[in-house]
Amino acid sequence: MSLIELTQMIINSLVRDPDSVSIKQLESEEEIVIEVVVPECEMGSIIGREGKIANSIRTIVQASSYLKDNKRVKINISSI
Repeated sequence: MSLIELTQMIINSLVRDPDSVSIKQLESEEEIVIEVVVPECEMGSIIGREGKIANSIRTIVQASSYLKDNKRVKINISSI
């Protein structure tokens, strides 16, 4: 499973309308940047209290990256 597929699976399980989520991956030699765009009403579900859910998503995806590519992963979450 690729990093973008893993991120998509996690984000889709957290939101009410998975079709409203947009996820893009940008890759360089040193790092991978994953851009997640969700509706404003879903931001609380993705960020969580004090950012705990967002940090957990970042930790899971980063651990998966270290197992495969050994690249740093940055996940940016924004709203529509």
